[in-house]
Amino acid sequence: MPHLRISKAAELLGVSDDTLRRWVDQGKLTAQADDAGRLGVDGVELAAFAQERANSEHPSGISARNAFEGMVTRIICDTVMSQVELQCGPYRVVALISTEAVQELGLVPGALATARVKATHVIVERGSA
Repeated sequence: MPHLRISKAAELLGVSDDTLRRWVDQGKLTAQADDAGRLGVDGVELAAFAQERANSEHPSGISARNAFEGMVTRIICDTVMSQVELQCGPYRVVALISTEAVQELGLVPGALATARVKATHVIVERGSA
């Protein structure tokens, strides 16, 4: 059974070490010390938890399952199209959407947004703060 350190498990789930430790304290995950005394979680348990978390967080009514929540970092607009850059955890996501959509969504640098990826299309959704 693979034993993953807290920091690596948190990285794989896209959360902070503190969040993962809170989940352990809440009994959502089990942590055990390895031979060197470092806390970690079982890889099989972590994989099951990640799948359960992904399934429970999928919003109803939207067919795009790959969602990247983040913050708008840059927008380059012209008359018809705009390039919207989001920082989603360690990932930079770039979407080309209409300038009209940027305006309707109220996208500006610093706004929270979600990039939803389906096939070759990215759907940008304004986040709530």
